[in-house]
Amino acid sequence: MAGTSNITISKENYLKAIAEAEAEGEVVIAATLSRWLNVSPPAVTTAIRRLKRDGYITVEKKGGIALTSEGRQVADRVLHRHHLIERMLVEIFGMEWFKVHEEAERLEHAVSADFEELLTKRLGPGRACPHGNDSEIYSPAQRRQLGWIPLDEVEPARVVKVMSVYERDRELLEFLDRLSVQPGAELEVLHRNYDETITFDVAGKREQLGRPVARRVWVQIERVPAAL
Repeated sequence: MAGTSNITISKENYLKAIAEAEAEGEVVIAATLSRWLNVSPPAVTTAIRRLKRDGYITVEKKGGIALTSEGRQVADRVLHRHHLIERMLVEIFGMEWFKVHEEAERLEHAVSADFEELLTKRLGPGRACPHGNDSEIYSPAQRRQLGWIPLDEVEPARVVKVMSVYERDRELLEFLDRLSVQPGAELEVLHRNYDETITFDVAGKREQLGRPVARRVWVQIERVPAAL
């Protein structure tokens, strides 16, 4: 039976990875976790067996993995602490937004309930992290319900506001930072090109993104440029 007494850092990492993969619209199987956590298939098999034994996950005959209510509680708690740490690092310490995910990965397991409460009081509830993501992570379907769409789907002659970006790839975040593409930025989409790149204007500069990157950037359409 699940309980906080048998939770280890490894188990927290697996449960959080399941929740995150689900939020990205992936079907979670053993191979998914091996890729997300960069661990060997035998190690994943052992972890799945233990998580199932302890009541944190269920495993279908075809290999599909889902969180139980107890597993979801653990994942949500770790995600909330991760979210608070990212905000603390930017809002209090001024760390660059593209660096904080990795720092939060290291610190999230060391946050006590008392410190979590203090951080919540200091930072205030309900604000997104520096990558535009809430502590309650949204699936692609939920993002669309909010009126967000991936940048690669935006038609030309639209001004959009960046709402969130995929935060689990440091090289991607550094690349977006160099282009000034981060939550809160306004982009004017100019062209969708034959080679599947997108040309846009940001802060007075003309830039391009390929489709694999653009689909990682969620935006909200603000308006059609006045000149049109």
